[in-house]
Amino acid sequence: MYNFLAIAYFQNQFLPFAEAKISIATHALHYGTGAFGGLRGILDPQEAKQILLFRLDRHCQRLSDSAKFLHYNLPAEKIEEIIIEFVKRNKPTKSFYIRPFVYTSDLGILPRLHNIEKDFFVYGLELGDYLSPEGVSCRFSSWYRQEDRSLPLRGKISAAYITSSLAKTEAVESGFDEAILMNSQGKVSEASGMNIFIVRNGQIFTPASDQDILEGITRDTILTIAKDLGIKTVERSIDKSELLIADEVFLSGTAAKIVPVTRIESYKLPENRPITEKLTEKLIAITENRESNYRDWVYPISII
Repeated sequence: MYNFLAIAYFQNQFLPFAEAKISIATHALHYGTGAFGGLRGILDPQEAKQILLFRLDRHCQRLSDSAKFLHYNLPAEKIEEIIIEFVKRNKPTKSFYIRPFVYTSDLGILPRLHNIEKDFFVYGLELGDYLSPEGVSCRFSSWYRQEDRSLPLRGKISAAYITSSLAKTEAVESGFDEAILMNSQGKVSEASGMNIFIVRNGQIFTPASDQDILEGITRDTILTIAKDLGIKTVERSIDKSELLIADEVFLSGTAAKIVPVTRIESYKLPENRPITEKLTEKLIAITENRESNYRDWVYPISII
C-alpha cells in the first residue's frame, strides 16, 4: 500500500490528492497517449527542513521533450516551477518519489494527437528502496523491446510500458526479480524499467542509444561519474552471452538507483563488485549534496 503525498497538482491548481480524478472516458486512458517523468526527493541529511531533488532540470527537460511527441508544448521551466511549489506545499517527511504526467485529457474515442486537449498533473508518494540493494535475479524476457521506428523511445511514453509490464510479470511469476529485454536485432536493450551496465576487465559497457533504450538520467549520471573516477566507459551493442561472463552487472534508474544483478537465468555472477560499489557510494554522496563538484545536480528546497 502506497502512502501518497497529501497535495497534488491537477487541472492548473493544487488540491487534495483524493480530489484529483479523471473521467473513465479520458482519451489517454484508452490509447496510452501520455508521457511521464519521475524523480526522487530526500530529506537533506545536513540541513534540517530542506529537501533535495536530484537533477531536477534534466527531468523537467526530458518530460518537456516527451510532451512534444504528443504535440503538446509544455516548457521545462513551467514543469520545474510547479514541482518546486508541489514540494513546498507537501513538506515531505520521508524519502519520496514525484510523478509528473502529461496526457491527452479530452473525452473521446478517436486515436489522434491533433485537435485534442492536453493536460498535466503531478502527484507523489513515499518511496524507499524500489528493488533490494543487495541485488536481484534476472531472466531474459520472451518479450522484445519496441523499436524507435514504431514508437518514440526517446520519450517516456506511457503506451510503451505495456511491454515492461509483461516482461516484469513474466519474470516474477517464473521466480525472478527482474527482466532483461533484448531488442529486435537480438542485442541487449534494457530491463523492464531500468538501464543495464556490465563490467569486464575494469571497464564499463552499456547499450548505446541506438539499441532502443530509454536515455536514462541515472544512466547519464553513472557514465559521467565513472569517467570522473577514471573508469573507462563504452557505449555499444552488447550480446546476451556477455552478460553471463561479466565481472559485474548492475541496473540503474531513478526509482532503482543502482542495483547489482546477482544471477541471470542459471548463471550466478561474482559476489565481488568493486566498481558497482564505488559508483553506488559516489551516487549516494552526490544525491545527499556531499560532493562539491556535483552541487549543480542537486536542487535544495526549503520547507520551513
